[in-house]
Amino acid sequence: QVQLVESGGGLVQAGVSLRLSCTASGLTFVGYAMGWFRQAPGKEREFVAGILWSGGSIYYADSVKGRFTISRDNAKNTVYLQMDSLKPEDTAVYYCAADYLPVVVQTRPERYEYWGQGTQVTVSS
Repeated sequence: QVQLVESGGGLVQAGVSLRLSCTASGLTFVGYAMGWFRQAPGKEREFVAGILWSGGSIYYADSVKGRFTISRDNAKNTVYLQMDSLKPEDTAVYYCAADYLPVVVQTRPERYEYWGQGTQVTVSS
């Protein structure tokens, strides 16, 4: 049984940092690209960042480029999202997702096979 478990969300003030973690089990982690998505109330789920299995290819949404950093530790089956200079518009439920053996980082949610349950990030102004 595949499980992706996110952690690290919370309520913070604008300008501070948070680091999200997502630990996977039940799959061969190195075979998957990992992505972070977010969904705010009343909005569609949107791509935030993605990383291929080796960490050699990374892609960010324009809205977070320069502020967020995605990384992975294949020995720990974990992907991270370091979020700096948080803004109120970053408020959303953040999800990690796994995509099996893609050639490139995919930005569409339907390309990802497995999803975590999400972790809430709330940024106050």
